[in-house]
Amino acid sequence: MARTDPARAGTMTAARKRAAARRPAGAVEESGAAGEVGTVDQPGTVDQPGTVDQSGTVDQSGTVDQSGGAPADRDRTRRTMPADPTAPDDAPVTAGSPGRGATDERAPGRGTGAPGGSRPGVRGGGHRGALAELRIRGLGAIDDVTLELGPGLTVVTGETGAGKTMVVTGLTLLFGGRADPGRVRAGGRAGVEGRLLLPPDSPVWARAADAGAEPDEDGSLILARTVSAEGRTRAHLGGRSVPVSVVAELSESLLAVHGQTDQLRLTRPAEQRHALDRYAGPEHLALVEAHREAHARWRALAEDLDRRRARTRELAQAADVLRHGLEEIAAVGPTAGEDEALDAAAARLGDADALRSAADTARMALLGDVTGELGGGVEPPQDAGTALAGAEQVLAGAGDPDLRVLAERLGEAAALVADVGAELAAYVADLDADPARLAEVLDRRAAITALVRTYADAGAGLAGVLSWAEDAERRLGELDVSDEALEALTAARDAAREELAALSDEVSAGRRAAAAGFAADVGRELAGLAMKSASVSFRIDSDPGRPGSDGIDEVALLLTPHPGAPARPVHKGASGGELSRVMLAIEVVFAGADPVPVMVFDEVDAGVGGQAAGEIGRRLARLATDHQVVVVTHLAQVAAFADTHLVVDKSPDTGAGVTATDIRAVAGEDRVRELARMLSGLADSDTGQAHARELLEVADQTRDGAPRA
Repeated sequence: MARTDPARAGTMTAARKRAAARRPAGAVEESGAAGEVGTVDQPGTVDQPGTVDQSGTVDQSGTVDQSGGAPADRDRTRRTMPADPTAPDDAPVTAGSPGRGATDERAPGRGTGAPGGSRPGVRGGGHRGALAELRIRGLGAIDDVTLELGPGLTVVTGETGAGKTMVVTGLTLLFGGRADPGRVRAGGRAGVEGRLLLPPDSPVWARAADAGAEPDEDGSLILARTVSAEGRTRAHLGGRSVPVSVVAELSESLLAVHGQTDQLRLTRPAEQRHALDRYAGPEHLALVEAHREAHARWRALAEDLDRRRARTRELAQAADVLRHGLEEIAAVGPTAGEDEALDAAAARLGDADALRSAADTARMALLGDVTGELGGGVEPPQDAGTALAGAEQVLAGAGDPDLRVLAERLGEAAALVADVGAELAAYVADLDADPARLAEVLDRRAAITALVRTYADAGAGLAGVLSWAEDAERRLGELDVSDEALEALTAARDAAREELAALSDEVSAGRRAAAAGFAADVGRELAGLAMKSASVSFRIDSDPGRPGSDGIDEVALLLTPHPGAPARPVHKGASGGELSRVMLAIEVVFAGADPVPVMVFDEVDAGVGGQAAGEIGRRLARLATDHQVVVVTHLAQVAAFADTHLVVDKSPDTGAGVTATDIRAVAGEDRVRELARMLSGLADSDTGQAHARELLEVADQTRDGAPRA
């Protein structure tokens, strides 16, 4: 776990209390940001009235809320990545924790600002989304560390071999990258968790919802990935277990990783072509999408025609089988629901005598012997209709209003009995006991049953037969290998090919028109990255006879390192450092339009120094105005532009017998010492520290729009 020294943490707490006791009303506490007119002394008080940066607000105690909201918003309990509940209040905290993860000393005129030593009011990636928190456990030399990543530019520095790349490895693993069990401690399990803050209209939410993910209590999206020492890996998204492929799919719109050994986005010709299409603008991208759809239609027609021609005999035989089945079904001519109707008719015809007896008995009970079937010498029993009529007459003649109401109701009941009796009579009249009719119904039912056994799935019944017939009609059209059908299909294919050719020409023309402007923009960026003599260009080779889904062009990004040198594909003609700078130049050109909110650069400054290093820092800072940028660097000129500065230290753990990596956020004098170490190798060098302060001042002036120092 990345922690500060416990003794120092206690000193920091005591210093705050002493400073608060003697601080005048309205003074800014040491965790707040001082304006340019005030300087912060070592105990954390302001020697002159300071101004609060507009990004922060002052609470009643005088402390600055760097998030711009109430302290409760910052201290919200989270469902995942919780703080250690057993830790005391004055226990050390993880890197990047607000007001606790770094020392309180600062260089004059500089405040910590955002968590982990960030400048107040930093920018970058807020409207696109950002990775707010990252926890890495058991990965390489990292035991357990939680990083609160601020917006804007975050740099990761440290001695060679300290494990800086493990941060990049953790990010790559979290977002669906390949799991390397060799990075996991023997017998253990590595885990990476991240908290994403995304705008409501981010397309990530829709895909996450499809996977069953849910937002956390604070509206963030939680990602998690674990890897065992045996190589087994699991991924979780929004509290749900998901395939790693789902996370990898989401990463395409969330994260872009660039480094010395991770240059796939530039080395693949398809990615170079896509970059050129993006530069050409949204109308061109819409044209490319239309080309993809036209290509799919043309390929489907061409493949269907080839299939029919190559399998004429086989398809003709299959069509004959379908026609035979359709003829059998047509000969019977079943209709939907007929099987159920036949079952009911067969039951009625088979039990006609019993049904007639039941209906006659009920009718006689209701209406009496209206047909005279009992004979004149037999006194029939009183029927319900007669009884109801007699009761109605008695009540109606009683002269009482209440009884007359009841008499009316008895009249209604008598009418209902009469209606039921009439319907029973009609039922008996329609009841057919004809054996010939029964045989006809049984034969029809047998014919339908035979169709069901032949063409329907088990349990589907007659509906399955009708469904098979409908599908067979459709398949017959696909199996038609007659001359007329093949001619019609050939004409449709040729028409689709003509449409595709026209779109291909438009797409190719758009790429050629955009190539010069794109190359010029990238070249201007390279001029400030120690590649003033270098230029880039595009080679576009078109083959109208072999159209692909993205057009007829093979696009190659070429690099000319100096005048007179041949232009070669960038992944062949550029060194690792040059390739990284070309990639960085392209990303800066695309900064305003790239939808990816988080960008990671792993030692893109390798092989660079001097003024070029400062230019890389400036361009990364510019990129961080629209993105959250994480950079692993060994150059102080780059680290000076950071909004959040993380330092990776490796120290032997004598208790466990292994080497552990600690990650801490630095600010103020600690940051000056780290920059001095990067410059001279000596953290306590006065000359190195003076140079470090000068770098920080130049970075601040450049970032705030002032002239370069």
